[in-house]
Amino acid sequence: MPESLAALLAGVFSREPEAWLIVTVTAIFLFGGLVKGLLGVGLPLVTIPLLALTMPAPKAIALLSAPVLASNLWQAVEGGHARTALVRFAPLIVPMMLTTVLTVWLTLGMKPGTLNALIACTVLLAVTLIAWQPQLSVDRRRERQWSVGVGLMSGALGGVSAAMGPLLITYLVALRLPREAFVGSISVLNLLGSLPLYVSLCWLGVLGWPEAVLSIAALVPMFAGMSLGKRLRTRVSETAFRRMLLSFLVIIALMLLLR
Repeated sequence: MPESLAALLAGVFSREPEAWLIVTVTAIFLFGGLVKGLLGVGLPLVTIPLLALTMPAPKAIALLSAPVLASNLWQAVEGGHARTALVRFAPLIVPMMLTTVLTVWLTLGMKPGTLNALIACTVLLAVTLIAWQPQLSVDRRRERQWSVGVGLMSGALGGVSAAMGPLLITYLVALRLPREAFVGSISVLNLLGSLPLYVSLCWLGVLGWPEAVLSIAALVPMFAGMSLGKRLRTRVSETAFRRMLLSFLVIIALMLLLR
């Protein structure tokens, strides 16, 4: 391994990693991209708990910065509903961003086992929401109050695991948004929920140059996985794949709890 690359990797893993670890991390991003390509969502939900089995959870979240920000920015711009989403969901966005920053500061002071347990609980909550698919309905007259509550909860989940998506999706579905507005809104919310997370990690020294460079490099296996996932959409039963994925995530969550 070239000396400069070894030093870069050592800066992330706190030691020079063995070949199996590099292959494992690459495979995790490839699998995360595959899930996103097949289902359209799930990148942080899949990659964070898997990476947390091989490295400290804050480093795992830091390595996901470029894939999360790049994909959400692209979808937010392409959706064409960014301005509408900013105005309508301001009561959600503001508490979400503030809670994310506060949660990051609190979680970095926790013991690794405690943080892994919180990530595992977040994954189990997300699995429950995805499997249950609650048919909720939010009255437009009470949307502001609901938005504040959802913003606080999603910010807390994002600060722990970067996986605020399932809760936000459940809420937007309850609002009965048209498809175009839904896609544009979820992208904007995910983007604005991720920004304070990664800015805080930069400020606190968790997301430095080594992590940023490797995160950018992770775009390659992620996009490769997404491309493969899109090609498999017509060949793989989405329902069957979703069930297998949820079962897999439950196992990973239990492994984190038992570490």
